Amino acid sequence: MIFALDAMGGDNAPQAVVDGALKALRELSQDITIWLFGDEAQINLCLVDREYPADRLVVKPAPEVITCEEAPAVAVRRKRNSSMVLAAKAVADGEADCFISAGSTGAVLSCGTLIIRRIKDVQRPALAPLIPNLQGGHTMIIDAGANVDCKPLYLVQFAQMGSAYMELVEGVKEPAVGLLNNGEEAEKGNELTKETYPMLQSLEGIRFAGNCEARELMSGDFDVVVTDGFAGNVLLKSTEGAAKAITSMLKTELMGSLRGTIGGAIAKPAFASLKKKMDYTEVGGAPLLGVNGGVIKAHGSSNGKAFFNAIRQAEKLVRGGVTQKIASAVQASQVHSTEEKIG
Repeated sequence: MIFALDAMGGDNAPQAVVDGALKALRELSQDITIWLFGDEAQINLCLVDREYPADRLVVKPAPEVITCEEAPAVAVRRKRNSSMVLAAKAVADGEADCFISAGSTGAVLSCGTLIIRRIKDVQRPALAPLIPNLQGGHTMIIDAGANVDCKPLYLVQFAQMGSAYMELVEGVKEPAVGLLNNGEEAEKGNELTKETYPMLQSLEGIRFAGNCEARELMSGDFDVVVTDGFAGNVLLKSTEGAAKAITSMLKTELMGSLRGTIGGAIAKPAFASLKKKMDYTEVGGAPLLGVNGGVIKAHGSSNGKAFFNAIRQAEKLVRGGVTQKIASAVQASQVHSTEEKIG
């Protein structure tokens, strides 16, 4: 099993990428090999005095880097020798099993659609981050930004892809799939959700649990929440922002008085446990589902721990056969269409 890492992507590259890779080689399965694509001098500098199996860690030279300031699709087409493009190409060529990057989200999505390309009959790949829920597990938001404008067919396939991932990677038996909406009733919503609802209701192979209001996102009643990329991205960013604001306000209140300080000290273990549950580094990254190979988009500020968990996530994705399951589900459902053909 080979994982292709964009060693130059992310705020803490290449050090964090190297740290995560070495930890993965120590702690994960011995059949894993990691390819680091990027500037050889910088990567090798990070490897000085570090112990690792030389036959399982390979540095692949890539002289160019795609930055977040560049137009994603243009950069992917022009910078063919960039660390991101070469790592994605390794998956597209069948040399590697999964591509992992903390670089520009738009560029990673472009690599997925333009280089690795879609699974046959999948209309649109979707970005699918996981967030913690109140039942101790994770809930997937799909799509979270890859497709701003969607058709009902896209959302139906998002449900199939998300359900397959949660079952095979997260180990959830018969994942509950919800449709993000502004009310629980079937007749609520806009044209997109009203048309999608009965399609999901009659779709075989998934457990449709009805509409999901935004306030129920973290309840744990839904394992997969399906939506278009615009609403999904707003939902994700709103949730992240609310969590940060509540944490900041709580800290201010606890430090504002002697009683609060004492209470905070007593509750410190509980706060530490909550912080771990909300820590994005524990998850790893967001899979890009619907492409013909593994793709994990790690957080831009990922540290070594986050990269390690992204690699562990990739291992589960590959071993679980998620790509093959999605292809089979789409083919078997016969809900695909030949109307649109994109890169």
